[in-house]
Amino acid sequence: MKYYEEILLKDGRKCVLRNGVEADGQAAFENFNLTHAETDFLLSYPDENSYNAEEEGKFLQEKTDSADEIEIIAEVGGKIAGMAGIEKVGSKFKLKHRAELGISIAHEYWRLGIGRALVNACVKCAKEAGFKQLELDVVADNEAALSLYKRAGFVEYGRNPRGFCSRISGYQPLVYMWLELD
Repeated sequence: MKYYEEILLKDGRKCVLRNGVEADGQAAFENFNLTHAETDFLLSYPDENSYNAEEEGKFLQEKTDSADEIEIIAEVGGKIAGMAGIEKVGSKFKLKHRAELGISIAHEYWRLGIGRALVNACVKCAKEAGFKQLELDVVADNEAALSLYKRAGFVEYGRNPRGFCSRISGYQPLVYMWLELD
């Protein structure tokens, strides 16, 4: 799936939203490790990264070549500021209408509009791919992310009281959200 867009950030800099490709493997790998070290709200810790730079590049290229999944890189001044993507929940008939959204942004780029742009891009791509709903889960204490998703139209449909276990904070509630696309 292909995507390209240029946006203007709140601080006046240009940000390019584009497909990640195999050549981005090292930079994406470094960005993953950075973002997962900077916040305790993401799914894993850097030491749990199951990819190396080469595998990350292959993953990015697979998403670019996919008809219904994508990994979008937000690039500012030639540097990866964040990434977001959609993955199908399943390929069986009963699940193929659903996709999941994931996003991460390096701390130095928070509150500049990249999150909103990436979420909007993923929603657009999910619609184009024919998905009928987009889903995500978010740690209940992550107020900035919850606000972003609500502004994008996502609604909460449940909570898992011990759905997330942080090395720092212990168990935390996980909020399940979805967005109807049709």
